[in-house]
Amino acid sequence: MTSPLTPAQEESLVAAIKQAELRTSGEIRLHLEQKCPTPEPLDRAAQVFAELKMHKTKLRNGVLFYLAWQSRQFAVVGDAGINSVVPDEFWEAVKETIVSQFRQEKYVLGLEHGIKLVGEQLQQFFPYDAATDTNELDDTISYGDDAPTSPPRR
Repeated sequence: MTSPLTPAQEESLVAAIKQAELRTSGEIRLHLEQKCPTPEPLDRAAQVFAELKMHKTKLRNGVLFYLAWQSRQFAVVGDAGINSVVPDEFWEAVKETIVSQFRQEKYVLGLEHGIKLVGEQLQQFFPYDAATDTNELDDTISYGDDAPTSPPRR
């Protein structure tokens, strides 16, 4: 499947995920597809979260960023562990940070900022422990079956 990102953009996003996970046991994934197959992107994000088995982390501290490029739909969803400790307004603040960049057609930058914010929260509540921490989920970007072949504008 062809990536909707240039190799440099994909590398930058994976690096942002790795950087955000350096100081936390939390796990971050990014899933991209061309169109959201459900009316609500949050519903689709929850489906992808389950498909990627993100709920299987030891501390239930996985976070998924979901973006449907062509239909311009976005969601961020966290597992039960992180949802139980972050402030109520946290997810909305992350979403607004990202969407503010999207409005300027800075998609990669928006995702990088969101990933950084989530990493900071994960670090606060789920600090890295060198003795016990392992990378439980793949850091690479996952794609839906309908990923476009042309890269988005940065």
